[in-house]
Amino acid sequence: MREGEMSAAATAWAARRLRTQLGLEALHEENVRANPLPYLERASEHIYQLERALFEAMAAAFAPQEGMSEVGPPETGSITLSAADHARLIACRDRVARALSEVVAQRGG
Repeated sequence: MREGEMSAAATAWAARRLRTQLGLEALHEENVRANPLPYLERASEHIYQLERALFEAMAAAFAPQEGMSEVGPPETGSITLSAADHARLIACRDRVARALSEVVAQRGG
């Protein structure tokens, strides 16, 4: 392949990948190639929403909620949680924490 052909192939691949990641139909691929800015803005908004969800999830995981003491079960009653459910919740919290730390590291802060 010559350089121009490779560049066109790379552009087509990038457009397909962006379309796929944004969940767009195949008809949008030509639009992505012609004017990628709206699609990049859409991707940026998706990323922002995901990052915000990570921050909110971590805040909810560690901040006391109304009706809860700083540490421990709710003050007005109790709940029963199986060991397996507890392990899944801890694993989920840890995954969110790792994802959030990666986001922060990528932003240089």
